[in-house]
Amino acid sequence: MSATCPHTPDISGLREPKLSQSVHREECTQCFDNQDGPMGIDVCLVCFNGSCLDLYRHHTRNHVFRSGHSYTLNVKRTPKKKVSNRADGEEPPAKMTKLAINEEREEDKYEHTTVFKCWKCDPQDGREVVLDDAHTKRLTDGVMLSLSSARQSEVKAWEEEITACEHTLCLEQLQSGTIPQEGLAHCASCELTSNLWLCLTCGALGCGRAQFGGTGGNGHALAHFNTTQHPVCVKLGTITPEGGADVYCYACNDARIDPELVTHLSTFGINVAAQKKTEKSMTELQIEQNLLFDFSLTAEDGSALQPIFGAGATGLSNLGNSCYMASVIQTLFSLPLFQIRYYGKGPSGTSPAYVFPVAAAHWENCTQALPADCLECQMYKLADGLLSGRYSKPHSDHEQAPNDALAHPTPEHTPWQAGLKPAGFKALVGKGHAEFATMRQQDAEEFFSHLLTVLRRFNHQNTRGVSEGSEPTETFAFGLEQRLQCQSCHRVRYRVDTMDVLSLGVPAHELADGEADTGAGEHEAATVGGPNESDTGKKRYRSVSLEQCLNLFLGPGGQEALEYQCEGGCGKVNAVRQMQFATFPDVLVLHAKKFQLVNWVPTKLDIPVILPENDELHLDNYLGHGLQSGEVELPDGSNTSGPSQPEVNAEALSQLEAMGFQTVSCRNALISTGNAGAEVAMEWLIMHMDDPDINIPIQTAGSGNSNIPEPPAEQVAMLADMGFTNAQAKKALRETDGNVERAVEWLFNHPDDTGEDNSPAASSSETKKAPPGSSRLPARYRLKAFISHKGPSVHSGHYVAHIRIPTGDAMDVDDNVGDWVLFNDEKVVRADETSVRDLKKLAYMYIFERE
Repeated sequence: MSATCPHTPDISGLREPKLSQSVHREECTQCFDNQDGPMGIDVCLVCFNGSCLDLYRHHTRNHVFRSGHSYTLNVKRTPKKKVSNRADGEEPPAKMTKLAINEEREEDKYEHTTVFKCWKCDPQDGREVVLDDAHTKRLTDGVMLSLSSARQSEVKAWEEEITACEHTLCLEQLQSGTIPQEGLAHCASCELTSNLWLCLTCGALGCGRAQFGGTGGNGHALAHFNTTQHPVCVKLGTITPEGGADVYCYACNDARIDPELVTHLSTFGINVAAQKKTEKSMTELQIEQNLLFDFSLTAEDGSALQPIFGAGATGLSNLGNSCYMASVIQTLFSLPLFQIRYYGKGPSGTSPAYVFPVAAAHWENCTQALPADCLECQMYKLADGLLSGRYSKPHSDHEQAPNDALAHPTPEHTPWQAGLKPAGFKALVGKGHAEFATMRQQDAEEFFSHLLTVLRRFNHQNTRGVSEGSEPTETFAFGLEQRLQCQSCHRVRYRVDTMDVLSLGVPAHELADGEADTGAGEHEAATVGGPNESDTGKKRYRSVSLEQCLNLFLGPGGQEALEYQCEGGCGKVNAVRQMQFATFPDVLVLHAKKFQLVNWVPTKLDIPVILPENDELHLDNYLGHGLQSGEVELPDGSNTSGPSQPEVNAEALSQLEAMGFQTVSCRNALISTGNAGAEVAMEWLIMHMDDPDINIPIQTAGSGNSNIPEPPAEQVAMLADMGFTNAQAKKALRETDGNVERAVEWLFNHPDDTGEDNSPAASSSETKKAPPGSSRLPARYRLKAFISHKGPSVHSGHYVAHIRIPTGDAMDVDDNVGDWVLFNDEKVVRADETSVRDLKKLAYMYIFERE
């Protein structure tokens, strides 16, 4: 009941949100209940947290109790009915002859209802209060007119760091004149009238490349640059009255900003103020192109695949190039350890009233002021959203369903679900990261590794390192044994690196036109078959068995010769390196590296990888056994005070080596870029290819050198806040040249090092922590999931996940091992046998569970 409030004087102290504040009015920050639900969302008028009024969770009441904030604004949103402007019998409007891109505003599609509530009057449910004064109206308008938290994150992420370059800053215009008016202009070398690029040096008009234009193109603008070396051009049709436009520099081969674009365009008679945007920008086309790399939602006979609903079968809506994240999240939460850690149980037979007791306890004691800033809260939120089944329902009203431009097309008359929007999770996990904080497409394997690092860092910081072994992230960890033997003195060194992903190079053997593929052997060849007429003109590659890939990396077949500075006094000699498993993980993640450098850009190759029969993997033969009887160990040079090489990310090093770069230059690139990843290191390599010292190892003083400067106090304090001692923090920073990110990795890899250079833990091999995983045999695995990708590069295109759902989870299945389910963003369907068989061969990541 609405009523007056005796606490009205307190309301005068409330202030509307600042521009920098996030207003969570669309969705609860602790579950996926949103403003479209029957109870709406309560927005706190002090911190602007959004919370639900669910009967079993009641996150609003919990927030009021924890924070002491007593006033909220309840927000509900309902779709407006579409009204036709034409009278009965009236002719339809004439067909549009000009493309104009207009923004569809939210107020045109929805109606919002707001109610002011006081929780001092009613601490249980909040009391609706009628307040009709200017201050209350300012508060309400401030909440409703501000950018929502999801929109704010999206805007920040789309702000790509496009900068000017020397070619735009020093642009010299050689000619002037007036180009033909809109509709009359065409490419100087063909008759195309769209996707036109104007050379800002001489005014020549040329069509763009087909993959960039969206409406076709013959690349005549690029041909003009190759002939004249005029580097900068602007895309006609993207020029706005505010002076914005797509500017491209062919010399830099990248999008650029032209600070003097208005002046440069006026040289050719273009008045910017009179322009209208009539073509899609590069960013808009990129999103559209990625969505076109879709995976079929129809079976081989043309029938629509069966949608799946219920617990464990909830889709994730595309936030704009977020399919890489959705595929990884769906895969993680299909694993029992993640389900138990963040939900308390599996999805089978879950009641909508179920609330994980551990999550409820965390909500009451969370140390973060806002749940949106707490990774634990966001993981509980994801688990509840994906596993409860509360949000996995067919949409009942297609006409009133939110029209999401990023949603994938659905077969006609097929029921569908709207999908969850994990915008808060994405913003939190990607915060501060150069790539994952953006809206650009990313590598699914890189995101998987990044997410594990973020989860481990959060866990260590909040538990002070206690009970880390129970964390589900450790289910992927294993030890990779490296055996190095000097070919001169024949002494050996063993080293075990902790890994989460086994990256396997896939050999590429291109097939000639018309050549049948028999590369994987007789059994597999029957499956692979001959050339497909629909793929005419597309490069085809000989299939490779997964066992071949393993043999090329592990065991005697994976032995690699390299140059080596022998610590035994042999000098610079040849050595042989061999990899084996030191331990096996509970869940094995295999990363199929199918890349080739084309113009220094890693391009994906569609090489079929054939899995063993019944998708079962036997790894007993790949177990290493450490130092053997009769082998003599090389002296350990790690405790000397002389120069030593810094540690590098072993996985990134392996990726760079697979691209053809020398090991020494790969190490130098990773060290110089602070172990920021293979992609950043590759860019560094390309820029420093001609450096005379590119193949001279970078060395730093060893830990025993007293001349190393003391690490900055603020960096030491940052690591100490994560639960490490000052001594550990200082040593980690010294060992990693003051790079905090690498120091965190070093600390995780040296958990028993106390930080004292003379301590037994730092020097004694007996006290080294055993690698994660288990060396028990047999080591048998069965395929649980695989992540597939379509597109020319892992940084474009589209990702989906296929997951084997066990009996009793989300649906009835046909056998005792479960059925395959396709998770394609918000679409969740039962996958047909043919598509699973074909996509499995071209998968990018394979996830195997140990039996």
